[in-house]
Amino acid sequence: MNKDRDLALYGVLFVLGAGWGLTFPLAKIAVTGGLLPFGMIFWQFTIGAVILAIVLRGQLLRLRFGLPQWGIWLMIALLGTIIPNWASYAAIPHLPAGVMSMVISLVPLLAFPIALMLGAEPFVARRLLGLALGFVAMAMIALPEAALPDRAAIPFLLIAVIAPFCYAWEGNLVARWGTAGMRPIEVLFGASVLGAVLIWPVALRSGQMFTLDLTRVPVQAMILSSAIHIAAYTGYVWLVGRAGPVFAGQTGYLVTGLGVVWSMLLLGERYPLWIWGALVVLMIGVTLVQPRTRVESTAEAGDTGS
Repeated sequence: MNKDRDLALYGVLFVLGAGWGLTFPLAKIAVTGGLLPFGMIFWQFTIGAVILAIVLRGQLLRLRFGLPQWGIWLMIALLGTIIPNWASYAAIPHLPAGVMSMVISLVPLLAFPIALMLGAEPFVARRLLGLALGFVAMAMIALPEAALPDRAAIPFLLIAVIAPFCYAWEGNLVARWGTAGMRPIEVLFGASVLGAVLIWPVALRSGQMFTLDLTRVPVQAMILSSAIHIAAYTGYVWLVGRAGPVFAGQTGYLVTGLGVVWSMLLLGERYPLWIWGALVVLMIGVTLVQPRTRVESTAEAGDTGS
């Protein structure tokens, strides 16, 4: 029974990774096609809210509007979309989409020290080594002149890291304090509506708002990316509740590999040797950070406590 449950959880991980991996080349198409970050975030929220409203109506669910619910919606809107998406959209015109997908795989690496700080995970030296390898991988992308096509892109690599940092915090906060009794779809609907209201004046004042011209390829890419995002994010929140933030953070492992594949297929991207080396180091780091079985974890905890 437990084996069937584990297989199901890994199946969810793969689907989430494949979906989120596809959003990187789609975002690259949208941003390089002229769409601007705050306008994209507004429409992403709005499209998500419409889709989720239809689903909620079909399930006859009623939202609760207490202070805990508003707090969860605000946290998810900020850490789950507004801040990380702004960072990703700001960075992706300057970085290969495949590199952006590699950056997202830092989620489980960053989730571990946050979980330690919150007291949600025991200290394990193996995971600390994995975290260190993640930073080595980022250095391999940023430092050698042969890695990035433009040295001016290095600051944007640092901006891109904001996204996995936000996701890592969000996953730990959800695991620690829950979702105020709400199901994932309720969490995402409330966060989408609140996020759209918050970002709408920002998009207007910054001049980044745009209309949905469905004949434009960048708009089509953004809409598809938004639909995938809301579906994957609902699954991610559900997975955090079922398997914990570190396990759910492993989604980044698959996002990386499949994001690179999608970027090569859709954008024709090719990467120098340093990038492939960084990918290998990063994947080793993620493997070290991921939790082991309960028996192994118990044994390790006993060793570290002696």
